[in-house]
Amino acid sequence: MTCRSRTLRRPWRPLSRLLATALCVLPLATASAAEPPSTAPFFALTLADADNRPLPLASLRGQPLLVNFWARWCAPCRKEIPELAELQRRYAGRGLVVVGIAVEEADKRVALADFARAHELDYRWLIGGTERSIELMRALGNSKSGLPFTVFIGRDGQLQQARLGAMSGAEMDAAVRSLF
Repeated sequence: MTCRSRTLRRPWRPLSRLLATALCVLPLATASAAEPPSTAPFFALTLADADNRPLPLASLRGQPLLVNFWARWCAPCRKEIPELAELQRRYAGRGLVVVGIAVEEADKRVALADFARAHELDYRWLIGGTERSIELMRALGNSKSGLPFTVFIGRDGQLQQARLGAMSGAEMDAAVRSLF
């Protein structure tokens, strides 16, 4: 199907172009909404922790995962930290793994570790690097590359939910419970 808009010499021309574009894009948006993004790019990566120890993300496959992309400068990210830590404590016995991915460069390792201690970020966190983290967020459905961005991955390795923006503790808890 090819969509073309004709040049109209009418005052409503911009509206007709917008409508034509919407009619061309709508089927694509609806088709892609039916299938969640693949988690293959996530499981293909190896990221380092604060001590520069590499962690192949494939080693997390088979566990329910809450993956939160964050940065030190992101106020909503900081607000979510206590809720994420609480979820890790509450559901660790059921196998939940909370993983924070810092959207910052490895040369900020010391500053990130200081930040993690100061904010009691006591769940596993890794350094994603800016460019690689943005690519991964986009692959997981965050086309705006905004923060915070949280994904919930089931034991089957499939993306269950993705959320751009801050989440309340109740919203996170409900999403985590849906993983079991």
